[in-house]
Amino acid sequence: MKPLLALLLWCWALAASPTAAAAERTPFQARCEDSIGETLSVLTGTQNGFRIDNTVGYRGLTAMKGRARPGQVVLGLTRTESRVMINVGGRLLTDPASGYECIAPHIEIRLTYPPIVVFISREFRPGSCAYEEVLAHEMRHLNTYLDYLPKAEGRVRLALARRFEDKPLYARIGQAQTLLQREIDRGWMPYIKSEMAKVEALQAAIDSPQEYARLGKVCGGEVQSLLRPVRKAKQS
Repeated sequence: MKPLLALLLWCWALAASPTAAAAERTPFQARCEDSIGETLSVLTGTQNGFRIDNTVGYRGLTAMKGRARPGQVVLGLTRTESRVMINVGGRLLTDPASGYECIAPHIEIRLTYPPIVVFISREFRPGSCAYEEVLAHEMRHLNTYLDYLPKAEGRVRLALARRFEDKPLYARIGQAQTLLQREIDRGWMPYIKSEMAKVEALQAAIDSPQEYARLGKVCGGEVQSLLRPVRKAKQS
């Protein structure tokens, strides 16, 4: 568990009623657990397809990549960004006698990829051998994004279930919603973003030096014929 998330859970424990862990429920606990309703965590992952763009040349793609190795020419590029949206609410009950309130959290989380754009250098003619080789490489990137989303969704869903366990949360009156929102902002949002970002390590593994070397030799030198003028220009 992330240290920050663990700290937030500890803060909830301090704010909770001292009788929350008692063997017998207090009347307020019974009212909360029996009438406030179940906690609800709704998590959806949405993919919005992809499109192929043949309008950008290799110089533009190399600049777009940004992290290209020295001397590397980018002939194809798959671009997207993960988005995380969280809405938080929940029904509250208060107990003025004890000074505590309870909340049944209602958390809606949406993980999305906008339409993924697969760029193939405009110097390659669609349907040519080199074009198809570069496209096949970029399809590996595309499929990695598409395959990863449900895996990240599953891990986040399990973590949410372990955290909330279909029980209300307790806090001093006036603090429950603030504490819940703070936990989402400082704990869950960074955690989910870090889970989504793990796909980039998989993407980097596809772009190995061996793979670039292979692409440079395919199709009877079609790719090399494009790279040769570039290298000459850099040497001059």
